[in-house]
Amino acid sequence: MHQVKIIGSTKTYPVGKIIGLGRNYLEHIRELGNKVPERAVIFCKPASSLLHEGGAIKIPEYSNDCHHELELALLVGKPGKNIREESALAHLSGYAVALDLTLRDLQSELKSKGLPWEVAKGFDTSCPLSDFTAADRVSDPNNLELCLKVNGEIRQQGNTAQMMRSVEEIIAEISTFYTLEAGDIILTGTPAGVSRIISGDQLEGTIEGVGSLQVSVA
Repeated sequence: MHQVKIIGSTKTYPVGKIIGLGRNYLEHIRELGNKVPERAVIFCKPASSLLHEGGAIKIPEYSNDCHHELELALLVGKPGKNIREESALAHLSGYAVALDLTLRDLQSELKSKGLPWEVAKGFDTSCPLSDFTAADRVSDPNNLELCLKVNGEIRQQGNTAQMMRSVEEIIAEISTFYTLEAGDIILTGTPAGVSRIISGDQLEGTIEGVGSLQVSVA
């Protein structure tokens, strides 16, 4: 069973659902040539996709175009359904730095055929994740600087203030579709600058006030 922990605490959480939110930063939507969605674009990754700090990403042989996507991750600590925005943050136990890796070639192929594309998001090691910082140590999750470097070069830089849906709105909307349970993880979308990674790359993601994540590509 996959587990995550909060920095400075002995408490661990068995990982349940990993729920991703697509198209939440306008510039990222534009760089991929997608339409602005009227409702949240939601997908899921299995717990087996997790990769912890210092791990090695393994790009499947059936893809030649794996992209990095730096994201703020939310850890659900209090279960809920149809959660109201004004109480949404009370359902969180922590925040972390995450990468939502995407097999862009496979995703594009599946989308062109009108087929589900979760297999392009859910492969083993497709969700590198730092340990969580306790929620009460992050004063405003909707105003955090994000930065991803690949081999020391900045690839992605943005702020969660640029999200089309706030953290509260994300929790509220997702909870209308899924009952959120303790141990569920929510990925909140990525800013512009996504690009291909290859064997030997070194990735370092940081989010202001949350932490950092370092992984490599095998």
